[in-house]
Amino acid sequence: MTQVPSPELKLEIKKMIMETLNITDINPENVDDEKPLFGSDNALTLDSVDAIEIIMAIQRNYGIRIADQSMARYVIRSINSIAEFIMTEREKNKL
Repeated sequence: MTQVPSPELKLEIKKMIMETLNITDINPENVDDEKPLFGSDNALTLDSVDAIEIIMAIQRNYGIRIADQSMARYVIRSINSIAEFIMTEREKNKL
C-alpha cells in the first residue's frame, strides 16, 4: 500500500526544483502542489529545458531512474505527481 506523500517531501521537491533552476524570486510555499508545473497557471513558468533539468535532479537526488520519456512527462506534471512517483519508487525498493 502506497503512502500519501508528506508535506515535507513536497516542500523538499519544490526547494530542489527552485535550487536546480536557480529560481530565487518565488517562495516555495507559493507553488501549488496540484497545478501543472508547465503552463501559465503556475508561479514557476517552466519550459522544456527546465523539464530535463528537473528529471536529472530527481534522478540525482533520489537515486531513481526515469528511463521512459512518456513516464517522465507523467512524473513531472505537478509537485504531487513527482512526490507520488518518489513514494512509489521508495516502496518498490523496500521489497
